[in-house]
Amino acid sequence: MKISVIIPSYNRAQVLGRAIQSVLEQTLPPIEIIVVDDGSSDSTEQLIRESYPQCIYLKQPNRGVSAARNTGIDRASGDWLAFLDSDDEWLPGKLQAQKELLEQNPEIQICHTEEIWIRNGRRVNQMKKHAKCGGHIFQNCLPLCVISPSSVIIHRELFDAIGNFDEELPACEDYDLWLRICATHPVAFVEEPQITKYGGHQDQLSQQHWGMDRFRIQALEKIISSGLIDGQDLTAATQTLIKKAEILALGAAKRDKHEEATVWHEIRNKYQG
Repeated sequence: MKISVIIPSYNRAQVLGRAIQSVLEQTLPPIEIIVVDDGSSDSTEQLIRESYPQCIYLKQPNRGVSAARNTGIDRASGDWLAFLDSDDEWLPGKLQAQKELLEQNPEIQICHTEEIWIRNGRRVNQMKKHAKCGGHIFQNCLPLCVISPSSVIIHRELFDAIGNFDEELPACEDYDLWLRICATHPVAFVEEPQITKYGGHQDQLSQQHWGMDRFRIQALEKIISSGLIDGQDLTAATQTLIKKAEILALGAAKRDKHEEATVWHEIRNKYQG
């Protein structure tokens, strides 16, 4: 198993070193660490050049996290690709645990793990809606993102079959990818936490965009029209889209944004049939 690690980063020099160090401390070392600097204006490049010269450093104009991850995918030489957000970190046995589980399930091409959540410096428990699992989890993926990019390892063949991250989505790009993958592929799941996710800071995408369901609806429309799903999965995806559109329409109406509410009502009606 040849693993390439891809770390996208934008103006996170203060925490990027923690993420890289957690990869260097893996009991199963990857063949390469690719840091994709998405147009940072801070000391990211200096940090990599001076402290982590063993990393492959790629810098590009600011195009968003999807483009940064896709750049890493294109550059990676491994057959397995692992992603790590620059504000998160891995536990030392993360890659080893995934390797062992995937060897037990050679037909599976994607694996994620349980995680520890830190919010504003304090450990918090995940809510029931964030519960993670393995197997055929397409319907579990519909309400919100239940796979963390920082926990996942994916065989390159899946990207060849499904496509890369959607660069047109400013947020929920991971939700979109998991829908496309889980529509047709089972997922392996390591039940013991293998990553620490840090949240609560202002540069998170969830903090920068209101109404994240706007982007989830785009992803749902894509998967519904893709032909990849049918039967109960298609029904569940359609019902989820309708529910999300209704919530956005109500929210817009409460803010006296009636044109916006009309748009969401029209989308709801289109799928309500």
